[in-house]
Amino acid sequence: MQKFCLALDLKNDSDLIAEYIEFHKNVWPEIQHSILDSGIINLEIYNVADRLFMIIEANSDFSFEEKTKRDAENPKVQEWETLMWQFQKVLPQAKTGEKWLLMDKIFELK
Repeated sequence: MQKFCLALDLKNDSDLIAEYIEFHKNVWPEIQHSILDSGIINLEIYNVADRLFMIIEANSDFSFEEKTKRDAENPKVQEWETLMWQFQKVLPQAKTGEKWLLMDKIFELK
């Protein structure tokens, strides 16, 4: 099992944030299938103000490169991503084309 944590910001507009949250109460079935088909077992998104935090738990075969490739070939995923982009903004340190940024684990209580 692999675990990844990622961050992304939303546009700082309370109406847009509320709308983004509403979309995530009913994520399209095609998007859910594409997530599961990629090897992701569990995916959670948390929100505070305009910051998003995603936790992904995936099987050992999962790779971001393969997921990105498959998403690029899936018209429904591209439609969802275009729709979500109206709410999202990249973090200042993101490189061109990056959206969600992988976070580094800096502590674990054992």
